[in-house]
Amino acid sequence: MQYRTLGGTGIKVAPYALGAMMIATRQGNEAGDSIRIIQKALDSGINLVDTADAYGDSEDIVGRALQGRRDSVVLATKVGGPWEKTRPIRAPRAGGL
Repeated sequence: MQYRTLGGTGIKVAPYALGAMMIATRQGNEAGDSIRIIQKALDSGINLVDTADAYGDSEDIVGRALQGRRDSVVLATKVGGPWEKTRPIRAPRAGGL
C-alpha cells in the first residue's frame, strides 16, 4: 500500500481509514467480530482509525483491538457532540487506548 503524509506532520497514513462508528455493540455487533474486523484492516495496511465517544462503546472496542499495536496506528477521536450533564466525558482506561 502506498502511504501519504498527513499534512505537515511527517506521519504516513494509508489512503484509506477505518471508521469505527458501526463497530459499537449498540449497532448489534459482537465485540469479538468487531475486534477481528479492526485487526484485519490493520493487517491489510490501514493505519488510520477514526472513532468518537458518541459512538457508544466503539472507543473501548477499538482500544481492545489495538492492544500491542497502538504505536503503529494513527487514532482519531472526536468530542463535542450532544451529551447529557449526567454523562461526563470518560478518560481512557489504563492499557486501553
